[in-house]
Amino acid sequence: MTDFSGNQAFAKRRALGTILVVDDEPATRRLLGLHLKQGGFGVDFAESVAGAESAIHKALPDLLMVDWAPSDRSALALIEKVRASGRSRDIPIVLLSARGAEYDKVQGLDAGADDYITKPFGPYELMARVRAVLRRRIPHLASEAIKVGTLTVNPATYQASAESGPIDLGPTDFRLLTFLMSHPERMYTRRQLLDEIWGDHVYVSERTVDVHIFKLRSGLRHSGNHWRVETVCGGGYRFRTE
Repeated sequence: MTDFSGNQAFAKRRALGTILVVDDEPATRRLLGLHLKQGGFGVDFAESVAGAESAIHKALPDLLMVDWAPSDRSALALIEKVRASGRSRDIPIVLLSARGAEYDKVQGLDAGADDYITKPFGPYELMARVRAVLRRRIPHLASEAIKVGTLTVNPATYQASAESGPIDLGPTDFRLLTFLMSHPERMYTRRQLLDEIWGDHVYVSERTVDVHIFKLRSGLRHSGNHWRVETVCGGGYRFRTE
């Protein structure tokens, strides 16, 4: 049984999310990888639809970026398959294509893509579109600061703070706080938190969540925000706003 809580690289990767890029052109993969990594994301690559399906089976990405030639139905078939699966249906999907006609965009969006980016595009547009999709689909991965009362978390700088000053948290505790603050007042079971914070297909005990909740509360105690991380009897945990 493996606990990645001490792995800084893994922590950074999960903090801003992991993007799976599906493209058969090595030059395009390198360029996209460069832009996305500079934006703070972890990046995995698949050269084909079959490779993408295998990667998604092993571990769910936080966002799927698919290059699509409108003459090739396989990319759209991949999106439809992702959307049809209960396990993967909520993955944000961005389509990239050299075709910018309205009909092509409608095809891609109707297949289940969240956004359609026409080539050529600049790195700033690419990152803005990625962040916009993540804000809609997975708010805690959008890398924008979140503030509740005196407590602030900033995924972009990987820092938490309050009026009393910086709050020292371990990487897993920071991810846990960021996720809970992104979904205030909503209760999450231990299993749901394991999937969201540790990642799909990473097998750790549900007891691990309790340990990190205890550590998180300890880290927040000095600033007086420890009460915000509330235990729901027989359920799980939630973040209180008042």
